[in-house]
Amino acid sequence: MATEKEVELLAAHLEEKIMTLHGTALLTGKSLSNCLGYRSTEALRQAIVRKTVPVKVFSIKSRRGKFALAKDVAFWLAKQRLMNETPENNEVNQ
Repeated sequence: MATEKEVELLAAHLEEKIMTLHGTALLTGKSLSNCLGYRSTEALRQAIVRKTVPVKVFSIKSRRGKFALAKDVAFWLAKQRLMNETPENNEVNQ
């Protein structure tokens, strides 16, 4: 089981990578669906409608679509990776 510090360190690394790749701390559309692992933007849209998106999504006045912060996405990804580790997974990665 990972510590909170390990999650924070991985999240900071992932946030940096996401921001470098997408050029912004704000994700939307294809960038957001890719980062969260949805197969398409339509799948993300359905998750938003069903309120099953694993991170906070929000609207911005006078802008179309929904947005999420790279920081929130990175933290969620880090938690998924580290909190769901099993001994079998660790052996494969070494």
